[in-house]
Amino acid sequence: MAWRTQLCPDVELGAQRADGRRQMELVLRNVVPARLALSPAAGTPAVWLDTLATEPARGLSYSAWLAARASGREWVFRVPLQEEGRGESAATVLQQYPTVGSAIVVPGVIVHDVNELTEKLFPIVEAMQKHFSAGSGTYYSDAIFFLSVAMHRIMPKEITQIIQVDLDLKYKTNIRDLFDEFNNFPEGAVIGIAREMQPVYRHTFWQYRRENPQTKVGDPPPDGLPGFNSGVLLLNLEAMRQSKLYNQLLEPTMVQKLTEKYHFKGHLGDQDFFTMVGMEHPELFHVLDCTWNRQLCTWWRDHGYSDVFDQYFQCDGEVKIYHGNCNTPIPED
Repeated sequence: MAWRTQLCPDVELGAQRADGRRQMELVLRNVVPARLALSPAAGTPAVWLDTLATEPARGLSYSAWLAARASGREWVFRVPLQEEGRGESAATVLQQYPTVGSAIVVPGVIVHDVNELTEKLFPIVEAMQKHFSAGSGTYYSDAIFFLSVAMHRIMPKEITQIIQVDLDLKYKTNIRDLFDEFNNFPEGAVIGIAREMQPVYRHTFWQYRRENPQTKVGDPPPDGLPGFNSGVLLLNLEAMRQSKLYNQLLEPTMVQKLTEKYHFKGHLGDQDFFTMVGMEHPELFHVLDCTWNRQLCTWWRDHGYSDVFDQYFQCDGEVKIYHGNCNTPIPED
């Protein structure tokens, strides 16, 4: 289990498994922690550490629950979480009150109801489900697989960047480093995403490819357009809000127009939309290196594409995130 969210430019909150134990992690940059409240387990009184800002070493000694380090102007706090199935589900409460100048920043975790979000985005989600799922009741027909395309319309304005990840991932580096990729977005790009590493879109675009034999649509990298995989997504919400082009492409009439042009009928949710739009407007995307989403599924190698499979599947470099898509086992350390 691992997740991370950027609560504001200098504050991140996440959870991960380290040394066989689950930990919640709070990262502060350019922030002085004035007061930290921790409740490591249900029924345990909160531990208040008022001296942490001025006397970090002394402050740390007050609680066996808190492990922290100061490195330059970055503070990392790690709190043990109860294991799954033991105790109450709300076993850990973390509240942090850092000061930035004279302002008070109160980060927290917000839980959203998928049904409520779907209602807000109903015309968009409905159009996506029609074109990018295998039909009602199938796995990728669920509305949750389409919310990412319009996350900028439902997130608070003060949230400007989001990293959205699948659950079947294994991190070989700190996911905080992935936030640096936002700095590499070219002008006009709104989404960061890695290429699909199987010839799935070579197959899906078969009719368009037959009618346009010189096209690069569905061809393997580095020169082709193999499509995208949404297992790791960087959503620049502010850029998405500001992009007139991207918001026009969300309109059901535009989705219909593009699916007709490419004879496209997908079944993989949001990544089908991103792939189709990327064929038409590649400038909207920052392509992540394959090492940030090293997909492991080899299903298409055994289903008609063994002759070209390795051209899509090759990924050089040290893997940062493994993606065990289609239930593929992830290598052990």
